[in-house]
Amino acid sequence: MINEVQEPYVVGGKSFTAVAINTAAKAGQWIKSRLGAHNSVDMKYSSHDLVTEVDKGSEKMIRNLIMTHFPNHSFLGEEGVEPGPAASAQALQNVRDAEYLWIVDPIDGTTNFIHGFPFYSVSIALAYQGEVVVGVIYDPSRDELFVAEKGKGAYVHGQKMSVSAESKLSDSLIATGLPADRLGALPANLSGIQALAPKVRNIRVAGSAALHLAYVACGRLTGFWEIGLNSWDIAAGALLIQESGGQVTDTEGKPYTLDVRNIIGTNGRVHQELQQGLADSGATGF
Repeated sequence: MINEVQEPYVVGGKSFTAVAINTAAKAGQWIKSRLGAHNSVDMKYSSHDLVTEVDKGSEKMIRNLIMTHFPNHSFLGEEGVEPGPAASAQALQNVRDAEYLWIVDPIDGTTNFIHGFPFYSVSIALAYQGEVVVGVIYDPSRDELFVAEKGKGAYVHGQKMSVSAESKLSDSLIATGLPADRLGALPANLSGIQALAPKVRNIRVAGSAALHLAYVACGRLTGFWEIGLNSWDIAAGALLIQESGGQVTDTEGKPYTLDVRNIIGTNGRVHQELQQGLADSGATGF
């Protein structure tokens, strides 16, 4: 039975987690070296959804490093997908049945990176038969590496992580985002902010969903929600929270899967109260 649990993580003597860690660290350091040196900024889905040649270079590096070790695995990266929610959903469906699927955001927080605001990250997850089994988020600015393996806990700086202890929304520091989808997701998220701001200790909007999720996992945030995210924004961070003792669902309270786009991740203790607050204000995005 033990062998069955461990088998997804190691193939041919190569650790999936080690490859994810090394790849995220190499990409992150390269990204940091390009800070302030990118040459072009292109608009993707909207004027608030940006991409640079550094995003594309980071994804190419990550893909090449992973495929060197695991050439038969499937790969889903943000920069290989056309802009917009429909294209993102279709891209996931195209690889949904892959036995091993790497899900990558080469720079989560591109707008921050462009402006030199030090809150961006590399997010790498590995799904085995549709379930995330490895999650790594690397913050080059702080040189912080968040790592989780299914059933084995989550760690930062080599120390085991656990979620925060707040039991009431009124004591909670919550984070969210301002989605690039200005017509659908953004109004829903703003409704949520308006409804929840009076009920929580405070709200943070720092611009990297992956890092926000990592911060929930390590107890710096009590919870996070956002409407209209993609699988590469969420996959690694969702496992970090789950392996740190927290809870991850969609905004209606249904279990997390790779298809989830409207996400809540919390310490578990305030999850129902946060979800109910979004539901009462019609801000679930559904």
